Amino acid sequence: MPRDTLVVGLAGTRYRVERPWGDIPIGRGLVSDVACDARDHVFVLLRHDSYLDPDLPAVIELAPDGRRLAAWGGADVADGHMLACAPDGTVFVVDRDAHQIVVFDRHGMKVAALGQRHAPNAPFNHPSGVAIAPSGDIFVSDGYGAARVHRFSATFAPLGVWGEAGSGPGQFSTPHGIWATADGRVLVTDRENDRVQAFSPEGTFLAEWHGFARPMDICTDPAGRILVTDQVPRLHLLAADGICLDMCRPVLNGGHGIWLDSAGRIYLAELSPSRLTRLVPEPG
Repeated sequence: MPRDTLVVGLAGTRYRVERPWGDIPIGRGLVSDVACDARDHVFVLLRHDSYLDPDLPAVIELAPDGRRLAAWGGADVADGHMLACAPDGTVFVVDRDAHQIVVFDRHGMKVAALGQRHAPNAPFNHPSGVAIAPSGDIFVSDGYGAARVHRFSATFAPLGVWGEAGSGPGQFSTPHGIWATADGRVLVTDRENDRVQAFSPEGTFLAEWHGFARPMDICTDPAGRILVTDQVPRLHLLAADGICLDMCRPVLNGGHGIWLDSAGRIYLAELSPSRLTRLVPEPG
């Protein structure tokens, strides 16, 4: 018998659920995050134990049809947690337990790094996420050993830092996912506070939105609407002002990472079971 095709809906759009999607290694490493470049190439981050699997690649590059194109980064990344693609194809990988953001060119060659490797609080202490703003500024959520956000210029010059532990405005309990919007805001999933906070690029608190259960990651679509994945598991669609428009349940145990490609396809990185799920908009 043919397998049933699962369908979810968000604000009037129906999505076909494709899982597992893409040629990703099974049984070694965990799918921790996903990002797409301007060509709609899909970069999948594998989290692995560098003591036990030192030869496992950190990043798998897939074509838009899911074919594996390349695998790289294992020698340069000890504990991949999140990643982001810049408009020029540069890939930024959060090497959480090495306290560093490792920067690769579009071919997988290491070209730079933010933070001193294996040096806590120089300036990161187990960072969690990274986002690239349209201006080129880089924002890092420093969320496991700290409770803050760092801002850097496109040339890696430090521009500021904000945040502290707590539950008030501008405070964090595991700032986990981070996104820089086209209208100049910085959105942070404040995971253990069950909320999303919005800031100016300088760190001025703008708003907070609730209704999530341990929100994991965040991104926006071309219309400026906001997508948040949490551990219910749910995928939330918000208006630009944070008003919830709709919700669905596209994964089994929660999407750790999320990204959209230029065709509106939504990619969700799942840790358990380890795989990539793709939501494809259906015509009409």
